[in-house]
Amino acid sequence: MNFRPRPASQVDVNLTPLIDVVFLLLIFFMVSTTFTKETHLDIDLPEASAKPAEQQEQDRIEVVINATGGYSVNGRALVNSEAATLGKAISEIAGTERTQAFVITADAKTPHQSVVTAMDTAGQLGFIHLSITTSEPTGDE
Repeated sequence: MNFRPRPASQVDVNLTPLIDVVFLLLIFFMVSTTFTKETHLDIDLPEASAKPAEQQEQDRIEVVINATGGYSVNGRALVNSEAATLGKAISEIAGTERTQAFVITADAKTPHQSVVTAMDTAGQLGFIHLSITTSEPTGDE
């Protein structure tokens, strides 16, 4: 028996389909990505300390939020807790002046959404000086 070795065939790996798939994936991810423009509202958060901050009562809009999420603007309670009602009440008090201090006072058990709604309304109306009030810490913690 005469066994002749077979000639070794050369193995080629074609990279063209691999490159095509990579480019298609790249195009897919580029097209399906969503780009959102986020608006930011600068917030001045005071630290709670033993020394109270200086009070400036004039030219100040104060929004008080109770534990159930009800709003009160400069001591006047609103009929409902909707953002449109809050925006209208703030606009009536502020007029065209947007450089006034805007103070949000919320109960410790206030729903977070109510505070965010008040902040969002202030940002949409164009207020630039936003403060959130805190209370002095007690020593029984």
